[in-house]
Amino acid sequence: MESLISQLQNSQIKCGEELFITVIRNYGLASLPKLAVKTFLRIENFNVQRSVLSLNTLLNVLVQNKRYDLVQFMFKNSKTKFNVIPNIFTANILIKALCQKNDVEAACKVLDEMPVMGMVPNLVTYTTILGGYLARRDMLNGKRVFRELLDRGWIPDATTYTVLMDGYCKLGKFNEAVKVMDEMEENGVDPNEITYGVMIEAFYKEKKSGEALNLFNDMLQKKYIPSSSLSCKVIDLLCEEGKVEEGCYLWKKMLKNDCLPDNAILSTLIHWLCKEGKVWEARKIFDEFEKGSVPSLLTYNTLINGFCKIGNTMEGIRILEEMLDKGCLPNKATYNILIEGLHGLGKEGEAGKVFSIAMSSRRVDQSSWDLFLTKIVGKLDDGVDFLDQLLLESALSMKQVVMRKVEHEGNKLPEVPLANS
Repeated sequence: MESLISQLQNSQIKCGEELFITVIRNYGLASLPKLAVKTFLRIENFNVQRSVLSLNTLLNVLVQNKRYDLVQFMFKNSKTKFNVIPNIFTANILIKALCQKNDVEAACKVLDEMPVMGMVPNLVTYTTILGGYLARRDMLNGKRVFRELLDRGWIPDATTYTVLMDGYCKLGKFNEAVKVMDEMEENGVDPNEITYGVMIEAFYKEKKSGEALNLFNDMLQKKYIPSSSLSCKVIDLLCEEGKVEEGCYLWKKMLKNDCLPDNAILSTLIHWLCKEGKVWEARKIFDEFEKGSVPSLLTYNTLINGFCKIGNTMEGIRILEEMLDKGCLPNKATYNILIEGLHGLGKEGEAGKVFSIAMSSRRVDQSSWDLFLTKIVGKLDDGVDFLDQLLLESALSMKQVVMRKVEHEGNKLPEVPLANS
């Protein structure tokens, strides 16, 4: 990027401030705040006048990268050094930086000085300071700022109400948070997805599945797409209270509301169905999901474990074969689940076959070896011969890999015996 800017400076190509704003923003996304500042300082070298737009972009980048002191410096020197007059948005960014720095007192000082700078504090100004106080759990000053906001004639929006609700939730005052949400709706302000997220999280912590489910359903009805984490928590809470069927119904309802299938949610649901012994219901949901999406390794392992728990290890092996067919490589946990399950049923021979698959996939750790040697080889009548065969197959497999590599490079490989005869 720097070389391109240097080439641009040496060329005769004219450019506008928008180009530099884009560069500054991209440096911010790349966590390169120093280069963002350098770009801002170089703007006038291209015969381009800096404006409050590039200044505000830079300040936002500095806040994102937690360079709060630089925000203060740039704001303080915006007129004298950079010939840019800050506006209300600039001041709000400074207040945000100070609040994130936990210096709410300095933020309030900026608020008091805004009229002298020819600025009128707006709803964002007060909401930011409100959030600053509530982040340090200072509800007394938070409520004072909220009252001042109302006294100034500002009508709280969804963000303001949500900040206040979140403050009450962090203090464990969930009833107060509910009252704020009721007041919000009475005043004709619709909750947004962040509002729903804050309140559902609160009900999740309080283990109130009914309230969490009601809000979650409202969220879906208003066409908001809940996050994977939030969905998992609601389903997990329902299932924890023995309402696994409601969890399954919610999953189907989410799909009907255009919520994309998600491995984390599926794994949560399969875990609880298997725990309740409803492994075939889990298998059915898994198969429906598999038609349009690729299950994760965790999802496969959860389902295999469910079948092994009820003694249906053959279905577990079938799922293992499906994994391999679909290109999903099992891990060591996959094999351990199956070997433990088969060993528990006294099917050491079948466990040996599973371990053979593990060997061929090159995914065998020390714990798998220990498990195999202590619980399987010793139980087989021909355990030692079986182990020798596995080692031979492994060596042959390795030799084939080396041979293919040598043939590809056009060299000859001398014959090396695999074992002493």
